[in-house]
Amino acid sequence: MNTKDVSKKLKEKAIKEGFAIAGIANIPGSSRINLRTKALNRWLDNNFHSEMKWMEAEKRKNINLLLDGAKSVLAVGYNYLSEKTIERNKFKIAKFSQGDDYHKLINKKLKNVGKWINSELPECKWKICVDSSPLLEKAWAEESGLGWIGKNSNLINNKNGSWISLGFMIFNVKLEADKPTKPQCGQCEKCIDKCPTKAITEPFVINSQLCIAYHTIENRDLNLPFDIERNLNGWIAGCDICQDICPWNKSTPTNKTIEANPKKWMQELDKDSLDWKDHEWSEKLKGTTLKRIKPWMWRRNIRASIQKNDR
Repeated sequence: MNTKDVSKKLKEKAIKEGFAIAGIANIPGSSRINLRTKALNRWLDNNFHSEMKWMEAEKRKNINLLLDGAKSVLAVGYNYLSEKTIERNKFKIAKFSQGDDYHKLINKKLKNVGKWINSELPECKWKICVDSSPLLEKAWAEESGLGWIGKNSNLINNKNGSWISLGFMIFNVKLEADKPTKPQCGQCEKCIDKCPTKAITEPFVINSQLCIAYHTIENRDLNLPFDIERNLNGWIAGCDICQDICPWNKSTPTNKTIEANPKKWMQELDKDSLDWKDHEWSEKLKGTTLKRIKPWMWRRNIRASIQKNDR
């Protein structure tokens, strides 16, 4: 099978595994990768990553450090927008985390893709990268033709909007690349205008220290900053405000699989959840991405949201 056919069937295999979109880029990529790397450096220099020190990893700036002889990247997008997505609870949880842990889902599906390519190219070596790996993810997704980086810094696909979690496979063989996606936000700045804490300091730039999602998931302080607390509006695990307002997210397909369905306990969250014991939280959080938020942090976030509403 020639390179063109392998590349085509590789993407077809990814779609069969349950991904909504798939694309390929060659390494080192276009000049845009260099521009995105410089943008990352400026973001880090401004300390906009706050306590997320893992963002400083040198491997994130050089994909060749992740796999010897890296030549190509397969980028995939998993649609996490469930048809049963919880929208109107008093306490809000970001949509990306309402279903099964996407890290495990994407990793499992990509392993099957890896088995397939090794059946065609036995000598091919590959590495899977899902979120926690130090890769310039959105830049390589853009380079692979999956979508463009929006002004809210999310990757946007013209069919699926930004309701997608990204996964990648790096290969030591050269595949046929897709064309990088051109930005399509135009003059729209609805996400910037809608953010209650002004965390989008300028198009494409997020100051984590002002971001509700960062503070509800990553902040390990006993109390949330006042400006975050007073703007929670029910958000206790992440935040979707800048995505909900995006015009590209208004008519997007949903994921009808069980793995995308919200957990039952998420629909039952109320102020009585403050009484849930640590072991109860641990049991509820199994199999989700939300284990990163410790039980005491859930109580902190819920309490802060209640206090805000009581003012």
